[in-house]
Amino acid sequence: MTAETAQAVGSRPLPAVSPAGDDAPLRIALLSYKGNPFCGGQGVYVRHLSRELARLGHSVEVIGAQPYPVLDEGVTLTELPSLDLYRQPDPFRTPKRGEYRDWVDALEVGTMWTGGFPEPLTFSLRARRHLAARRGDFDVVHDNQTLGYGLLADLGAPLVTTVHHPVTVDRRLELDAAGDDWKRRLSVRRWYGFTRMQERVARCLPSIVTVSGSSRQEIVDHLGVRPERVHVVPIGADTDLFSPDPSVPVIPGRIVTTSSADVPLKGLVYLVEALAKVRTENPDAHLVVVGRRADDGPVARAIETYGLEGAVEFVKGISDAELVNLVRGAQVACVPSLYEGFSLPAAEAMATGTPLVATTGGAIPEVAGADGGTCLAVPPGDADALAGALKRLLGDGELRRRLGAAGRERVLARFTWRQAAIGTAERYRISIERAARARARARSGAGPLPVRTSRARP
Repeated sequence: MTAETAQAVGSRPLPAVSPAGDDAPLRIALLSYKGNPFCGGQGVYVRHLSRELARLGHSVEVIGAQPYPVLDEGVTLTELPSLDLYRQPDPFRTPKRGEYRDWVDALEVGTMWTGGFPEPLTFSLRARRHLAARRGDFDVVHDNQTLGYGLLADLGAPLVTTVHHPVTVDRRLELDAAGDDWKRRLSVRRWYGFTRMQERVARCLPSIVTVSGSSRQEIVDHLGVRPERVHVVPIGADTDLFSPDPSVPVIPGRIVTTSSADVPLKGLVYLVEALAKVRTENPDAHLVVVGRRADDGPVARAIETYGLEGAVEFVKGISDAELVNLVRGAQVACVPSLYEGFSLPAAEAMATGTPLVATTGGAIPEVAGADGGTCLAVPPGDADALAGALKRLLGDGELRRRLGAAGRERVLARFTWRQAAIGTAERYRISIERAARARARARSGAGPLPVRTSRARP
């Protein structure tokens, strides 16, 4: 029995229970309501974690909706389709009559029509129905940040939930970016209406896994989850793929970043402004953005204002090999985010040996390390500081070499997917053990385990 379980159970003896040996393979259902591996971190998390869990000997079945995740050999994908209302090239589409299957589909469309984002709720309802029909197939259910009401039901196996960071952080930053535009603020509030559900669900969950100490504190503060129920298991880079390769030529002045132009918390507008300042002294400096270009908005206006049309390039839909070589070929990688729950782009850039400039937003310092040791660190939202760090690194070859080597060493020591899989599997076993002891306690007539599922909000 773990110390956590012993404390919850109290002093009354329980029947011995051994749900599985410490090394026994587990049957894992990994839920993914959105699995695009090329946009956002959820698809990346599902792909790499599932692969490494399978390599540890576990049976992993990913149950996901569109866009379906890309998975590696040894992992099964079970498609749990939504109506795919946001697919390109017709996002916010209205389905044809023949596409409706049940009331969940009607709920999905109705929420979209009224400006909300339905997928976390509707996926959770479909997942509940699917898992109810497959009782006994899994030892544990792992939800990847759906946090929908449907997952509060009896799923036939213990539930472990990953929260990368509370989406309430994104909501606050988008409201800040909207300023005094009341129509935009109203639209943001409606779109993020699902965060109220996620707050309520999070406070009822027995076990939450998150990726950094910063995210853990945000979950406690923003979602009201009790601290002892939130456990940090850092994620990492694919260090075999993201690795140095001296044969890839480094292009003078190239800065690379991963960002969506229309997501305020990514801080791209500050990097564009910083680039304009850098080019006054280094006209070769240019930026390659891995992500979607917005036709309007702050980033597009900044590119036009500073005359950077030829100095900023957006690329998307590239292969893993193309992405790695793009990062390898940059003189500097940059993470300009205002906030990150972990920052996979930072870990991946460091794994290639590319020197990094990063802000101190959210959990980024936990990944990137100390200023001057493994990266150059600057305050978030400060274009002048960002420009200064970029100028310094572009102009100092020895500093680039030293930071690049130290960055890779840091990732190898702390942030790999194998380490993430081992830590996650440990959380599975603790949850399975606790569920088994709760069942034994119920059979013995002792009543349920005394777990507090919420706390007073600050």
